[in-house]
Order: sequence, then structure tokens, then C-alpha cells
Amino acid sequence: MSSRVFQFDTNHGQITTPLFMPVGTLGAVKGLTPDEVRATGAQIMLANTYHMHVRLGERTVKKQGGLQKFTGWNGPMLTDSGGFQVFSLAKIRKITEEGVTFAEPRTGDKIVLTPEKSMQIQFDLGADIIMAFDDVVSLDGSEAGREREAMERSMRWLERCVAEHKRLSEGMNKPPLLFGIVQGGLDQQLRKESFEFVQSQPVAGIAIGGLSVGEPRQEMHAMLEFLQPLYTDDRPRYLMGVGHPIDMRFAIEHGIDMFDCVLPTRNGRHGTAWIKGDQQINLRAEMYKEDSRVLDPGCDCATCTGPYSRSLIRHLLHVGEMLAGRLISIHNLRYVQRICDANKA
Repeated sequence: MSSRVFQFDTNHGQITTPLFMPVGTLGAVKGLTPDEVRATGAQIMLANTYHMHVRLGERTVKKQGGLQKFTGWNGPMLTDSGGFQVFSLAKIRKITEEGVTFAEPRTGDKIVLTPEKSMQIQFDLGADIIMAFDDVVSLDGSEAGREREAMERSMRWLERCVAEHKRLSEGMNKPPLLFGIVQGGLDQQLRKESFEFVQSQPVAGIAIGGLSVGEPRQEMHAMLEFLQPLYTDDRPRYLMGVGHPIDMRFAIEHGIDMFDCVLPTRNGRHGTAWIKGDQQINLRAEMYKEDSRVLDPGCDCATCTGPYSRSLIRHLLHVGEMLAGRLISIHNLRYVQRICDANKA
């Protein structure tokens, strides 16, 4: 099996896949400027609907000219729908057919997200690609038996998202692209049902959600293998929340076009870098105290081509200098972008 190159247009420019989207949850990739992120090869950035709604408010962003202008990214942006928070904030949420109510821990406020509300927030944020609101189930065993319920609810919610997207798009010259999300856990029959339903809807892209949420790697890979023959060639395919090099390489070989994940920058802030061969090294280790080599001699990122040795980065980590996390984050983002670039050749 081999990767494919797919191109599509957004309101802020054309996108060529395979690609990795750095995660700017609250409008910024942690510790990095938009120019630094773009220099790693990023074409599109992701922001988080739930957190932008709670922490700032979409109307404020709209008044500032939308996410692209507000953040200084000035390029294509994707917003997730808040569906991932159904999984990640499971302890503070209540799911009904209407939507999800969250008890926001910082303020005590009740935050209600419905498919319609999610669409409205994402339209106000001005994203180029918006995601359907879905019900995401953990695969660590804590929600065993809820897969069909969540999958069928996600299908019903997708219909509501499509209807609200159509309503909000009236009079717009170029409305945002709506992606549907396939759910179903690790059950192949459920995944097939969900996939066929999503693909039957008038959506611009097909996202695979609810993987990399607690299941073993081999089970995620088996599901990607199962789904690969089902794709049509006319729409981009997006594997949500996945950004480990091993998983990206496998997914690209099995038809995936787009990825996002906090892993490259989160690892970077904690001192961990990927180097040739998808090895993971912890720069805090004593063995790097006098290591004068750059992180990865084969890498063309600003960190590896600059005057930054492993020894220096280790020192910066140990004295709490924020530059260390920034340097490793830049490298890690470039590392995953190079995986994508290699598959465009």
C-alpha cells in the first residue's frame, strides 16, 4: 500500500496532503509564534471550539476578524467541534440526546453544547474547516458497551450538524467545509455502519474519530487497515488526535491524509525529542550533559541547523529555561512534517 497526494481549497488557501496540523487549543501553539510554526512546514492549524468558547468567547474572535486574523496565523484553520471534550472531560459532563452539559471546573458554570451550538460557535470563530459534534467513547474499558449508543447518537447529531451548517451557510459566498466523523470504537461492524452513513452525507471530508483514546496501538492499526478499502477518492481523510511518527507512517500507508495531535509540542516541553528512526530521546538524561551534537543531524529545522547542541538544551531544561521546550517543540513539529513531506514526493 502507498500514500496518496490530495489537494483541496479552503477560504484561506489550498491544502496539499499528507499533512500534520499543529494544535493551537486556545489560538496559539504553546510557546511558538505563528511564523515559527509555519517554518516547520505546517499548512493549517487547529483550535479548540470548547475551550475558545469557554475561555474567550466566539463573538470576541468574530469581532477581531476571525481566528486567522486574531491569532496572527493568517492561513487555513480547523476547529474541532467539542466532541473530544465529551471524552476528555467525562467526569464533568452529562450526555443527553439534545447535547452535552459540562460543569466547567474553573468557574462552576454550566456549558451546554449541542450539534447546533457547536456549528454556531465554529461559524463565529471563522474556521475554514469545521467538525461535526460527536459522542466519543473511551477505549480503555471504562465505557465498555456504550459504543453503539455513542455511534448512533453521533449519526443523528451529524444530521443536525448538516442541517445547521446549511442554515448558517445561506447567503455566504464560501461557507466553511464541514467534515463528518466516523465512530464505532474497535467494533468493525459499527465502524462500517458509521463510515457508510458519514460518507452518504453532504460533507466535505471524512474524519476517523475515537481512536488513540486508550486502546493498544495494534488495535488502532487493525482498524485503519479495515477502513482503508472503504474510502472513496473524492474527499480528504482525517485521523483525529494522532501524531506519533509510528502511527502516522502506518496511517499514511493506509490512506490517511490529515493528522493533528498535541504530542510533538507536549513532548517537547517535557524534554523529549524524536530523532532518526523514530527513536525517542529524553534530553534531561545525564548522557547528554556533554553531547555537542545537534538533536538530529539529518533534520533541517531551525533547532538542528542553529547553534543548539544537546548539551545546551539539556542545560536549559535543568535550569528551567523556556527556550529548551521551544527548541524541541520546533524540532518535533518539523519531524512529523518531514514524514508528510516524504510522502508527497
